[in-house]
Amino acid sequence: MLEIDLKPRAKRFIESLPPKHQRQVKNSVLALLENPKPQDSKKLLGYEHYLRIDIGEYRIIYRHSTKLLTVVLIGKRNDDEVYRVAKRILN
Repeated sequence: MLEIDLKPRAKRFIESLPPKHQRQVKNSVLALLENPKPQDSKKLLGYEHYLRIDIGEYRIIYRHSTKLLTVVLIGKRNDDEVYRVAKRILN
């Protein structure tokens, strides 16, 4: 099983969510440990090693290797803020 590296920005976002949404996002991240490439994941355009998945109204941006799952960013999916932040921190 993979180890998880939850970046501080992603952790703060999860902590800011209401309890129900926190559970949804946490369960989705834990599911990524079991299957880091679920059927609904997509490559993040312009970033070869990063993937994204949508969980309800949230988007999770992550990457994985054989031993580590790194959750870089989590944000609302109904605006482009998550992509603006990703562009800043991934470059």
